[in-house]
Amino acid sequence: MIGKETKTAASKPFKIHPNDTGSTAVQVAILTARITDLSKHLANNKKDHISRVGLLKIVGQRRRLLNFLSETDPKQYQKVISELNLRK
Repeated sequence: MIGKETKTAASKPFKIHPNDTGSTAVQVAILTARITDLSKHLANNKKDHISRVGLLKIVGQRRRLLNFLSETDPKQYQKVISELNLRK
């Protein structure tokens, strides 16, 4: 579980307005922070299969959001991909 400070720091570069918490780019940034945190957890706890399933669900959700973003706003999609260092 990531903290409030981590969420704020991850979403700050992608906010459209100061109270933006639900735009697609912000959601992708927050999910990326959660994925990074869970990956570190799973590196230390190799037998935690429940968290591994949760990680796969989060990765799938981020993938769907990125697909939506690439169809609706290609410039924003390229910005998100480059700033978060995601492959594709």
